[in-house]
Amino acid sequence: MLLTLVGTMVILLLLGFPMMVPLAAGAFLTLVTQFPGVNPSMLIQQLIGGVQPISLTAVPMFIFAADIMTSGQIADRLVNVVVKFVGHKRGGLPIATATACTLFGAVSGSTQATVVAIGGPLRPMLLDAGYSSTFSTALIINAAEIALLIPPSIYMIVYGVVGGASVGELFIAGVGPGLLILLFFSVYCWFISKKENGMPRATWHERWVAFKEAILGFTFPVIIFGGIYSGVFSPTEAAAVSVLYAFVLEFFIYKSIKLSDIPRLALRTGVVTAIVFILIAVGQAFSWTVSFARIPNLILPPLLGETPSVVRILSVLSIAYFIGCMFVDPIVVIMILTPIFKPAIMASGLDNVLVGTIVTLQAAIGSSTPPFGCNIFTAIAIFKQKYTDVVRGVPPFIFMLILVSILLVLFPQIALFLRDLAVAQ
Repeated sequence: MLLTLVGTMVILLLLGFPMMVPLAAGAFLTLVTQFPGVNPSMLIQQLIGGVQPISLTAVPMFIFAADIMTSGQIADRLVNVVVKFVGHKRGGLPIATATACTLFGAVSGSTQATVVAIGGPLRPMLLDAGYSSTFSTALIINAAEIALLIPPSIYMIVYGVVGGASVGELFIAGVGPGLLILLFFSVYCWFISKKENGMPRATWHERWVAFKEAILGFTFPVIIFGGIYSGVFSPTEAAAVSVLYAFVLEFFIYKSIKLSDIPRLALRTGVVTAIVFILIAVGQAFSWTVSFARIPNLILPPLLGETPSVVRILSVLSIAYFIGCMFVDPIVVIMILTPIFKPAIMASGLDNVLVGTIVTLQAAIGSSTPPFGCNIFTAIAIFKQKYTDVVRGVPPFIFMLILVSILLVLFPQIALFLRDLAVAQ
């Protein structure tokens, strides 16, 4: 049974089929060969059911909001204010880069949009300040990962649907780890910077002007996070608010986009959403087959042992998702592995929000980890660099991200403190 499932997927992947084909074919062949009494139409029902949850409607709206903002001025204004405040200090420019990635990630929720929007203006500034091309690119693609942890986060929405966790609580829980990553990156940037960047110190008047120009961008995550935290609107409603706010900001206030741009942006959003939803639908069918065939009962006992501790479960889970996301789209990994680990998670009494945060962190790490991290290929396309040049500077950042993963396993309150505070209100 396991041989049929895995063998079909491996053969089709080697033949060059896109990921959704091996997933669907593996599930179908396993069902018809190992369970001939089951009607194959069950898989069709699972395909449809995979994209039915109402919370998934937030995905295209967050993508659309990110597309609007990437085409507008929000990113440039956020970059400007951060550089004005810290750009002149030792390590200030790379710290400003990491901070700008965090801020724009909190606005867009997209690592690739963050690489494009923040990397575009700041990478040339880093190079002019004397930082190497490999360091500058590695910093940008890894700092962009914070976008997956600080709300809004598409991967958290996907895990919430598959794993049965509250999307709103996941959004809140991701803030702590996201800020911890920013702290680690900032300290590292300070240590490797042997002198100040040579940038002129901005006057307080210049800083105030830059802050006023960017304040509406800063308000964006406050509205989203504050609205969810206070219960004013749900994560799905927050996605609708994000589209409206992005449009009002870029069209009426900044006047950086035109009405004629909207169809083009909507089409781009539609293409990305279609890819995401196809992966989710096929992943749901595959996950149902895995659960129906009781494959977790074959895989987990040798890995976890008879009476696994919470730390062991989280460690094995982290390693499995980390390795998976190095090779395959994180959405696919979440759809495949979550049903396998779900029985052990439920039996151990683990907080599902903590698990979802750790899973999202592994997805974030995988976005810039060789061989197939999506941020790597985004950087290759945007910055016109070779693959080897992009990945050469990645290891120190991957080490720091793995360290945050370990701390999250050992000290869950890094993620759960704000969540518990919000739930207690």
